[in-house]
Amino acid sequence: MDREQALEWTKAERLGIADFLEELDADDWGRDSLCTGWTVRDVAAHLTLSTRTTLLDLLKGAIGARFDWERMEYDKARERAARHTPAELVAQIRETAGSPRRAPLSAPLDPLTDFLVHGQDIARPLGRARTMPGPQTVAALDHVVASPFYGAKKRLRGVRLVATDADWSTGAGPAEARGPAGDLLLVVTGRRAGLAAVTGAGAERLAERLGERSS
Repeated sequence: MDREQALEWTKAERLGIADFLEELDADDWGRDSLCTGWTVRDVAAHLTLSTRTTLLDLLKGAIGARFDWERMEYDKARERAARHTPAELVAQIRETAGSPRRAPLSAPLDPLTDFLVHGQDIARPLGRARTMPGPQTVAALDHVVASPFYGAKKRLRGVRLVATDADWSTGAGPAEARGPAGDLLLVVTGRRAGLAAVTGAGAERLAERLGERSS
């Protein structure tokens, strides 16, 4: 994947999320997201950090959370959400929409994946639709499946995924799971909500493996 293309896609997704968040009312910001224990405001705060986290921030956060990655991300998001208003968080997303900076240890496609998935984490519990662009979603799927960070390889063992709205598939297992690429992206990143649109014997196997918590 060309880095300039990834950055262009990421910028567009960031600005789209900023537009989406601006339409929410105060009650929406306090609603639960798909990430267990995270509000919409927490997720928005988390999204401002991808261009602002330094290596020192990462080390301090990891030590403070006793090297529990999910705990660290949760603590950082909650702390930032408490310090900034919704309008400030939206402005921060816009401010660095085109920035090439990304969190330490992350790959060029991680910010795009983060915004695609967290956009659904916010929109779906609010009963709102947010389109996931096809090429970007397929690129994110390829990235997540290949990356050791998301745990997709273990999650997908013995399962073949097939997108019904894109020329994309992965895996060679005997159990097949079929669904829209956007829903498959939620599944491979550990979100049970994606299973609602996925069919096949592989869907049952995936349901058994997906825990309640996602972030």
